[in-house]
Amino acid sequence: MKVIICGGGQVGWQIARQLAGEKNDVTVVDVNPDLVRRATETLDVQGVTGFASYPDVLERAGARDADMIIAATHSDEVNMITCQVAHSIFGITRKIARLRAQSYQNAIYSDLYRRDHLPIDVVISPEREVAEAALQRLAAPSTFDTESFMNGKAQLLGIALDDECPVLNTPLRQLTDLFSTLRAIVVGIRRDGRLFAPEPGDQLFAGDQIYAFTHSEDVGRTLEIFGKAAKKQERVVIIGGGNVGLAVARALEARTDRVRAKVIERNRIQAENAADMLERTIVLNGDGMDMELLLEANIDRADAVLAVTDDDKTNILAAVRAKQAGCKLAIALVNDPTLTPLMAALDIDAYINPRATTVSSILRHIRHGRVRAIYSIGDSEAELIEAQVLSTSPISGRLLRDVEFPEGVLVGALMKGDRVLKPSGDTKIEEGDVIALFCMTGDVPEVERLLQVSIDFF
Repeated sequence: MKVIICGGGQVGWQIARQLAGEKNDVTVVDVNPDLVRRATETLDVQGVTGFASYPDVLERAGARDADMIIAATHSDEVNMITCQVAHSIFGITRKIARLRAQSYQNAIYSDLYRRDHLPIDVVISPEREVAEAALQRLAAPSTFDTESFMNGKAQLLGIALDDECPVLNTPLRQLTDLFSTLRAIVVGIRRDGRLFAPEPGDQLFAGDQIYAFTHSEDVGRTLEIFGKAAKKQERVVIIGGGNVGLAVARALEARTDRVRAKVIERNRIQAENAADMLERTIVLNGDGMDMELLLEANIDRADAVLAVTDDDKTNILAAVRAKQAGCKLAIALVNDPTLTPLMAALDIDAYINPRATTVSSILRHIRHGRVRAIYSIGDSEAELIEAQVLSTSPISGRLLRDVEFPEGVLVGALMKGDRVLKPSGDTKIEEGDVIALFCMTGDVPEVERLLQVSIDFF
């Protein structure tokens, strides 16, 4: 597949890295020659320097025979015009655009823009993705990472194990015997900075970060088994009243269970806008790192603080101060992946990486076969892929024990009809089943081969 990626920033570079690693023909376009040089020197991709929306630049990038274009520059307008040029002049069949402005999103999602007028096949909104990720973190406060799968009937939980975990030093195969009715599988372990797919004889140790794939009805029991208590969030303080903070506050207001939320926003105009758009949420104008203001927001009695400003350092410091003041749970929005190792040392319970959520959303729309969902784990070290089994798949009609999955691949669950099943060697995979697979990034091409022999890009 030939793909043009417009924008060589964090998201564009990561998508290029993923697709190039899977032997696709990738060209990166950016107006910044340094970003293009970084891509071509570190990845197996081609590079073109220039404005992505210019027809002559796209011509040099090979738009005449491209299968897909991904417009992920920092400008919404450039991304939209790029898709229009790709459609009108070059006839590129698949166009994905990243749009940040709420006004554009509202117009497109409400179908005011018809395909003939603004031909964008898929709109990716980082703010929507991040807001959804924040709500999922709040829903599972004992985890450092979480994502829903299988129509909300299954969840991936990232759990940090401490000395209180009751199943330390226990081989994973024994966990299956001890908790035979638990519909949960440990699919990944991060130990000493290295992420790997465990084997049945592997044990769990304090300090491990594990990824468990579980039936949604068993989330509470899973957390309890690994030494985490399920907590209800009744008081939430949101630091940052921009698009992300506003989306989270509005979602909390819409919930049936009562959640008392307060928003702290430094910019007065944004604070007034948030106050106008929210009904029951208190909005305070001021610095989220100001301890007096945090105490005015009753941070010492809050169940959770969510720091989602557009500045990583502000989010980290605000989360630290909130925890020092007595807040039970701190979640920070962190764009720079090099800062994430600091989270545990600073007693920040969970973080949200906008790049990872955006990359996961884009990959979900360009994967081979009938991929229903995909989640990028860590610094794109692994993926959780949910896909429907096709009749052409080599795994269709076979027992799980007979399928030769790569060492870095584990089956998290299988859904037959509307029933989510814990996998076992005797489980038979049939056409139409939905399978959830944890796989290390290097094993993604083999997983795609197993999911479908005759690869159908679109």
